[in-house]
Amino acid sequence: MKETKKLFWQGARDIIPLLIAAAPFGIVYGALAQANGLSTLATIGMSLFVFAGSSQFVAATLVGVGAALPVILLTVFIVNLRHMLYSISMMPLVGELPQKLRLIMSFWLTDEAYATLSKRLLDEPKMAHFHRYYLGAAFAMYFNWQCCTLIGVFLGQQVPDLTKWGLDVAMVVAFVGIVVPILQNKAQWACAGTAFISALLTFSWPHQTGLLFSSLLAILVGLFLSRDEYAKVVHDSVEIGPNKDNANE
Repeated sequence: MKETKKLFWQGARDIIPLLIAAAPFGIVYGALAQANGLSTLATIGMSLFVFAGSSQFVAATLVGVGAALPVILLTVFIVNLRHMLYSISMMPLVGELPQKLRLIMSFWLTDEAYATLSKRLLDEPKMAHFHRYYLGAAFAMYFNWQCCTLIGVFLGQQVPDLTKWGLDVAMVVAFVGIVVPILQNKAQWACAGTAFISALLTFSWPHQTGLLFSSLLAILVGLFLSRDEYAKVVHDSVEIGPNKDNANE
């Protein structure tokens, strides 16, 4: 029991650099959402129950420019498709865990938590009770995001034009810090490169549709180049499953 608690706090500690990098992004979201017409309750509620930073940012931006609801929903869906890839890669690890625990882990799945876990598993592939480490990192990110949203809501009401201070640059810094260290193969580099180049070329597209297109294109490139790897992951998750010692802890 002491060991699993230790893993929880190790996860919370290891994700701190990414919490710091993502904090301005959360603050900007809180201010931007209200500036674009969302109520305080809706702004906070989205962080509590959606908890998807880039999707919240995109949704708030699209609301502000008057985008149609289908465009908002489709864009958010496409932006969040990367979590499907994260989930597929985690299938061999979580197959024997209780369903309720897997539901919590899926709700708290973020770029930051996934990157933190991935880095730890590169150093310790056979890590026992890995889910405790993941939950520590994921909970820390969730708590941090709620605090940053509240700060953004407060500052957005007190400081005029907070969204024009350039704090959203932290989003770029955070994602570069997340992505680059875990790019391990040709497919991952091609996916990241495709997203970067396409986003630059489609930046001027209306209603953030360039983001939608770039996300979808990068996902398709990544899936195509790593199709054999993901097929093996799915096969392993069915045939082998994780170490049962990870379950029921």
